[in-house]
Amino acid sequence: MESETLEQMQARHRKEQRDLVSRITNKKKNATKKTRKGVNDECAQMELDLKTRQEEELRQLQGGGEDEEEQAQDEPEQKQNAQEATTVKDVAEQLEKTTVSDEPSKTSSPPLVEQSSGGGGGKKRNRQKERLARRQAEVEAAAAAAEKEASNMVDHRGIEKAYMSREFKAHSLEEKDIEPDGHCLFSAVADQLAVHGISIDGPLSKSSKGTQTLEKKLPPYRVVRHRAVDYMEQHADDFAPFLEEPFDSYVAKIRDTAEWGGQLELTALANAYNVEMRVVQDGRTEVIQPNAVANGESNGDKKELKVLWLAYYRHGYGLGEHYNSLRKASA
Repeated sequence: MESETLEQMQARHRKEQRDLVSRITNKKKNATKKTRKGVNDECAQMELDLKTRQEEELRQLQGGGEDEEEQAQDEPEQKQNAQEATTVKDVAEQLEKTTVSDEPSKTSSPPLVEQSSGGGGGKKRNRQKERLARRQAEVEAAAAAAEKEASNMVDHRGIEKAYMSREFKAHSLEEKDIEPDGHCLFSAVADQLAVHGISIDGPLSKSSKGTQTLEKKLPPYRVVRHRAVDYMEQHADDFAPFLEEPFDSYVAKIRDTAEWGGQLELTALANAYNVEMRVVQDGRTEVIQPNAVANGESNGDKKELKVLWLAYYRHGYGLGEHYNSLRKASA
């Protein structure tokens, strides 16, 4: 395989630096208050890793077979790599603050420098400074392009927040924040059950492995997980067709781990507790009723059903999808 030349390596390094600016921009654009420190640390590590690797590649390429002129330029090249990494970091921090100047700064052409050549005087091009100028211009152009791209991105988080706020106000609801720990759906349902005075207790299924006394020692979200699994196991034919894995392994994860809950679990809980679930999400409010009510088989009045309100976020939390409990706003 043909070895990479110095010019090819420098061209690749410039592309890697432009790509890094774009990646850092996207990461910091999507960071939340809770995740910003971690994102900043990750970006700093990415910059350091790129700088270290590129310097090592240059050292390996220039380590042997250098003529006198290349050896003389070795130190300026290494200084330029350090300057390049610093420039990438400055650009990323500048984009995070969204205070990029109105137009990229203009880099003037490098001056000709007089150098002695043999016994006669004359002007000789300073190729090192020309390379520095070209790289600086490319970094600035990449930063401007990344900023333009970021400005054209759809603000999904802002749109979602605006819709949710309108729905909360329309139904006189206020949020009860739930810990984003993988149990959020079940914790939110447990909170709603408590608000409506509905007991979370119920008969244990044989798979729940424990006594009623042990069950009462579990945290509320874990009890709600058990209730969902109890119903799903009793009506396996209603749920198994929607799974991409064996039914038994799926319900075991829902019962015993921090596996996220979703539509199937909401359906199971609506039936297990005989309540109506209303889930406010971006663009709509989904209503989930017990099967008997939804199919018109119940003799009871729908108005007697307790209504549990949840908020479902797809974009609002850095770790992904999330549920909060929605309570009636104080008068």
